[in-house]
Amino acid sequence: MVLKILHFNKLKTLNLAFNNKANPYNIYTINQNTLKLFRFPFLLLFMLGFQTTQAQKKNAHIKYYIHKATDVIKLDGLMNEQSWLKAQAVNKFPMVLPMDTSVSKVPTEVRMTYDENNLYIIAICTKVGDGVDMVESLKRDWNFGKNDNFILFLDTYGDQTNGFAFGASAVGAQWDGTMFDGGSVDLNWDNKWTSAIYNDAEKYVWEAAIPFKSIRYKTGVQEWGVNFSRNDLKTTEKSSWAPMPRQFPTASLAYTGSLVWDAPLPAHQNNFSLIPYFKSSVSKEFATSDGTKINQASINKNAYGLDAKISLSSSLNLDLTVNPDFSQVEVDRQVSNLSRFELFFPEKRQFFLENADLFSNLGFENVRPFFSRRIGLNTNIDFGARMSGRLDKNWRIGIMDMKTSDDKTTGLLAQNFSVLALQRKLFKKSSIELFYIDKTAFDYPSSTINTSVGNAYNRNFGFEYNLAPKNNPWTGKTIFIKSFTPNKSGNDYLNAGNLQYSSRKWIISWQHEIVGNNYNAEVGYVPRNNYIKFMPSITRLYFPKSGNILSYGPQVTTTYYYNSNFNLTDNTKLFNYLITFRDKSTFATVIQNDYVELLSPFDPTRIGKQPLAAHTKHQWTTMGFDWISAPQHKLTYYLTVRKGGYYADGKLLSITGDIGYRIQPYVNFDMAATYNHIELPQPWGKNNFFLIGPKMDITMTDKLFFTAFYQYNEQTKNINFNTRFQWRYKPVSDLFIVYTDNYYIGPVFVKNRAVVLKFTYWWNK
Repeated sequence: MVLKILHFNKLKTLNLAFNNKANPYNIYTINQNTLKLFRFPFLLLFMLGFQTTQAQKKNAHIKYYIHKATDVIKLDGLMNEQSWLKAQAVNKFPMVLPMDTSVSKVPTEVRMTYDENNLYIIAICTKVGDGVDMVESLKRDWNFGKNDNFILFLDTYGDQTNGFAFGASAVGAQWDGTMFDGGSVDLNWDNKWTSAIYNDAEKYVWEAAIPFKSIRYKTGVQEWGVNFSRNDLKTTEKSSWAPMPRQFPTASLAYTGSLVWDAPLPAHQNNFSLIPYFKSSVSKEFATSDGTKINQASINKNAYGLDAKISLSSSLNLDLTVNPDFSQVEVDRQVSNLSRFELFFPEKRQFFLENADLFSNLGFENVRPFFSRRIGLNTNIDFGARMSGRLDKNWRIGIMDMKTSDDKTTGLLAQNFSVLALQRKLFKKSSIELFYIDKTAFDYPSSTINTSVGNAYNRNFGFEYNLAPKNNPWTGKTIFIKSFTPNKSGNDYLNAGNLQYSSRKWIISWQHEIVGNNYNAEVGYVPRNNYIKFMPSITRLYFPKSGNILSYGPQVTTTYYYNSNFNLTDNTKLFNYLITFRDKSTFATVIQNDYVELLSPFDPTRIGKQPLAAHTKHQWTTMGFDWISAPQHKLTYYLTVRKGGYYADGKLLSITGDIGYRIQPYVNFDMAATYNHIELPQPWGKNNFFLIGPKMDITMTDKLFFTAFYQYNEQTKNINFNTRFQWRYKPVSDLFIVYTDNYYIGPVFVKNRAVVLKFTYWWNK
């Protein structure tokens, strides 16, 4: 079945594919002794953290001395102001890729200055070799690996964990995001800043002004962490000002140099922004959820709402929202799901993004106690508030409270969602975080027979310890959670942890998860309950001194799932041999063996046919390859092929591919497709599932964008057509026109249709 996980005012639906409603993992009970057994990884990681030294930052001796501007900086991509001529110039960047043992052959020069309101940067990126610049489009937040680009990374807190990133492609398309976990960038964050690009046959020059009020920093500090990154696809070189090992991204804040100010930073002025919106929509339903044709009259709606961003201090922010609307958010790319569990789709809504790592980064890929897309499930958000940021150099806080509407037609009650997270820095980069997550229903009946009403409340309380030693190849974290749900007590714990060693040649990791039978995370993402999981992995890389191959080597990963009696229920053995070429293309061969004991009935086609019986055991082997083209061409592609066994001694052929072509920088065309051919005994027989999704992005200017996205999904019997026009008439202020169609397959007829006009305006004080 398909569960509608988030409904954006009936304009579009984001889907998660679920197995049947019965929990397939409630047969066994994980006892308290088993839980205690797996608490030791927390103690291990904690002791390892105490062994971390207080050594100086790796590149602390690399310094950029910034001085205040003496004249007005005009953003035009030309270095003709006196302030630029007087500013310190840095160049001769060390190469990071393909090898980190020499100076980059692609010259880059950077200068910085500032005034009372803005931080300024200019980067002169000299071109080497023949050919045009490689870019996708003029659209914001492009793919790093598919564009010639320059990026600035700022560690404004000096904690080597959180910060901000700003950059541009060779044609001036902006790129910005918040940084978390010491080297990850969330590109869904947008804020006000301006830039200009100058591009000729010899170089491109990026000049930017970043308002101090658009970022967070500690007042009075005279030193930040900073690094500059250059990616040049023609030469396949990536370089950075502060050197770093090739196995780390240039975004790694542990390897930043120092930005030294000539005076204390300008005092942060408390400011606030108001972001009102107006929306007008027309929608019509042509069929019910079971496919019955109807002829519902068109529904016209107007809506208003408001977001506010209030700066409480230089590093603490308050976000407020009233009647928010997310109809302009890009539609999710659909995925064919042949697994027994729901799929994960990332959060894209702006309100939830700043300092999102405090909430959404808790846990691991399949054990997340908080998943913000649960908020507003098939209903509207009435209002909400979120305070997040730093209390001082060691403490961060995140508080969120959201109220959703009831739905009389489905019996859904109004609900309140609350989250509290308090993070304490340990040593240089490690941290411990306490968190509390609460979902409570309003006007819950004192006695009810209707199970669709759900639980009166669900609460999760726990802590997470992140191990990030200073300049150490060891990293890891562990999390422990207890849930509270009416009529469910005992075996309601979750513990998970991982530990990884990374060097130039070796990557060795361990991960475990243990989830109790009664553990419940209604505001999280935990696809299954009542299991114990171990996942060790080892990778070895070799680096030839010459030739077309940059690196090659094997990877072995094994995954084990047990019940509480330590009887094996699932096992996957994966062998992968990866070859990376100097032009950045890759080729990998894969051999995988799967063993599954079904703990509940399961339809291997996931289209409503007869299920396989519970407790049946299945084992098969799959072989295949992954081929990804070099990114520095106008035509790019990838191909993934898997062929082998399947459930019930069946066979499965799965082919996934993507072809992209760009007419630089105005048109970017992408065709993604998946084909699954399943051969099973009767009553399932042979099944073919196509998923085709062509997408076209047209960027007429850096302020006018048009996207058309078509998706044909045979497994869910749905055709979706979505177009979106965006005019960014002022920084972070937009006009959207969105058109959406959904159709049934065989026979083809329309399900529903909607047109939305939305206007937003960002007002600052």
